[in-house]
Amino acid sequence: LMNEELKNASTASTSKAPIYPPPPTLKASVWVNFGFYGRNSKNVDRTHAVCRHCHTKIKFCSNTTNLRAHVSRFHPEAAAVGRDDRLKPTIPPNQRTLHEMAKLAPGSERAKKITKAISYFIAKDMRPYSVVENQGFRYMVHNMEPRYVIPSRSFFTHKSIPSLYKETKFLVQESLKSATRVAITCDSWTSRATVSYVTVTAHHVNSEWKLISYVLRTDAMDDSHTGANMCEFLKTVADEWGLDKNDLVLVTDNASNMNLAAELGNFVHVRCYAHTLNLACQRALKLPAVARLLSRIRRITAFFHRSATASHVLEQNDAPTRWNSGFDMIDRFLEQQPAICAALLSPQVSIGFNEADVSGAEHLVKALKPMKLATTTMSEESTPTLSVIAPLHARLLTSFTPAPEDDPMTREIKHAIQEDLKKRYTSTKERHTLYTASALDPRFKTLPLLSEDERLDTYSRVTTEAASLEVEDDMVEKVQDKDLKVEEEGPSAPSTSKPSSLTALLGQTFTVVATVKPKTAQTRAEEEVQKYLEAPSLPLTDNPLEWWSTNEYVYPLLAMLAKRYLCIPGTSVAAERVFSTAGDIVSAQRSTLTPQHVDQLVFLQKNLVGYFGLLSVVKWKINNR
Repeated sequence: LMNEELKNASTASTSKAPIYPPPPTLKASVWVNFGFYGRNSKNVDRTHAVCRHCHTKIKFCSNTTNLRAHVSRFHPEAAAVGRDDRLKPTIPPNQRTLHEMAKLAPGSERAKKITKAISYFIAKDMRPYSVVENQGFRYMVHNMEPRYVIPSRSFFTHKSIPSLYKETKFLVQESLKSATRVAITCDSWTSRATVSYVTVTAHHVNSEWKLISYVLRTDAMDDSHTGANMCEFLKTVADEWGLDKNDLVLVTDNASNMNLAAELGNFVHVRCYAHTLNLACQRALKLPAVARLLSRIRRITAFFHRSATASHVLEQNDAPTRWNSGFDMIDRFLEQQPAICAALLSPQVSIGFNEADVSGAEHLVKALKPMKLATTTMSEESTPTLSVIAPLHARLLTSFTPAPEDDPMTREIKHAIQEDLKKRYTSTKERHTLYTASALDPRFKTLPLLSEDERLDTYSRVTTEAASLEVEDDMVEKVQDKDLKVEEEGPSAPSTSKPSSLTALLGQTFTVVATVKPKTAQTRAEEEVQKYLEAPSLPLTDNPLEWWSTNEYVYPLLAMLAKRYLCIPGTSVAAERVFSTAGDIVSAQRSTLTPQHVDQLVFLQKNLVGYFGLLSVVKWKINNR
């Protein structure tokens, strides 16, 4: 074969005949190096292949063994070049490859749904925008949906999250439009970046008698937090969300600037009862005997916190701004008293703590136990709490009356707390609001802690206010029609007389009409109040909103009034709980977040709780109007 190739090469080297490419049926990569002689491209001699490099004729026997051997021996530099590489067509720059064709288009429904889910994940789980650039996150998303292309961090920052915020804001606005009355709480906090923010939350009872809470706005406030500035801020929030400023209820702490803001805005103002309890307990904790006892327990707690093996014994430490943290610290100390005393008896520890101090700690915990229970009760957000303030306040005043058998420190604690509580809720307007809320709560409607004159006065105001309500639905009409039907059909007996000629002639003119006088709103309100008082009271363990949901059509006017009062929270805990959430959002990694992004992320983190629940119901109602 080699001799034949050399002979053919000597004769072919002088040949100037053109070499035509092989037919398309010959697809082996080696054919990029060979062709055929012939008269034209359609009429070639397929008995011998011609090398394009040296014009050698090689016998072709329907296989490429001889051809590959020739290239490997005489043209090794061309052996690695395949026909596909030589004949690959040039792809235009604007033409998408098959790999690119398999990717999800950014505008497809599937891609939009995944992008929205990532936005929900960022907002709800308080993840930084840069999470979409993290290797682990991208690996996870690629394995779940290889066709999805993750957008950039800038896309989520400036488009996706603001779009989700806008959509959720619209749903919250639609939910607030159906509210009989809206109560707002307001409080301020300072971020890690030393920026002062003010957060406003809204609360109302929806048509299903569920207590709904939303975060409306978190604004950076550079101006001084004066009463006038806070009033203007609250009016701006009310205008933005379409709230009736003349019927707005404001729940805040006992700060003087918030009292002035409520007065300037003519808002119904309720002072946070949890803050009231905190002030009363702080006054008791500042008593000399109590302060000395707390100081010694703090020294012991600090000692255990310095030990890695003993720190779990006293996990609780107190915070100056929250009295219940000091209570928990003492309670934990008494629980671990045997182990602590054993450690304190060691020669390495020299902290003066004796049996008298242990006894004093026990008396302190026992004296403050009702305040701890009251604080826990008022921190609820799923059930009405405004109606609890009046009976709870009266009960605490009674409980903290010093008794002759109390030890000196307990008497001092009770006296300090009682004197502080007596100063709270002294205005007539505020007490009327609390009494009305308690009267509309079927658990406390008997108002046993009030005098007879105060009870009569409270229900007189309830009757008047219920009668003045505008009927916005057909509840009253349904009840009234039912009463009329009973009065019309009750006295009459079934007619057994046969139709007469006179009936046929004058029956249309002289029709028997029931002379039932329609009831006035005042009459209906009085009857409802009387029926409401005669019904049995609700157990303290039951939810009053569920009771009103069942009896809404029995007491239509009182039900409307109950929605106006039971939606008001008794504390500003909802706004204060935003602080811990905001602290996780404005973290060390994201301390440079703009106030606008902080507002959007706090809003979404809190309100997306019901995005696939309550807000989806709102969305469904909007779409099916």
